[in-house]
Amino acid sequence: MTSVSILYEDNHLIIVNKPAGALVQGDKTGDAPISEEVKEYIKAKYNKPGEVFLGVIHRLDRPVSGIVIFARTSKALERMNALFKEKKVQKTYWAVVQNPPLEQQGTIKTYTIKDAEKLKAKTFSKEVNGSKLCILDYQNILSSERYCLLEVLPHTGRYHQIRSQLSYIGSPIKGDIKYGYSRTNKGGFIYLHARKINFIHPVSKETINITAPVPQQDKLWRDLEILYEEQYK
Repeated sequence: MTSVSILYEDNHLIIVNKPAGALVQGDKTGDAPISEEVKEYIKAKYNKPGEVFLGVIHRLDRPVSGIVIFARTSKALERMNALFKEKKVQKTYWAVVQNPPLEQQGTIKTYTIKDAEKLKAKTFSKEVNGSKLCILDYQNILSSERYCLLEVLPHTGRYHQIRSQLSYIGSPIKGDIKYGYSRTNKGGFIYLHARKINFIHPVSKETINITAPVPQQDKLWRDLEILYEEQYK
């Protein structure tokens, strides 16, 4: 593997750590997605002739890094899709913000509409026509001189939910100029990372707990992860 690292692998699932800037699945840009890279990895490792099956279960926004699960069998794809639909997959994100939320921890409840033309979520405090409910919990788990590290647990999976909701409370994610941060990062990535995932394996029924290291090539991410490990070890 060149751009992604394997976090977990068995006969039914393969879980990878997606770098920021990479596509999960192909789109109109024509850029090579990590799904194709993972297929090539499986083909080479297991000497598979012909086309390799790989099911895309969920996605991450292109500028976001972290955990992505793929299915290696149609049975696993069907069952993982059901787990996501039934909200039996717990995802935890890390977000770096400059403006800390007013409360150390809390719940954000808003309503959103996807603006397909601008590829952006519009956020409202009350339900409006065509809107969908968004709920997440957050906790300010670490503060450095200039930034705060938030742990975020989304309870719904709406379009750009974490990005739009943190912006809504005045804490846009570092580098996310689409949602109100003052400047972009080199490379266009944002400081949002799918850090952990927890679920019951759809075939073996084992409890799967996966943690994805932050992007190690980035000094701020690296420093925050070290500080976190020192504080919570």
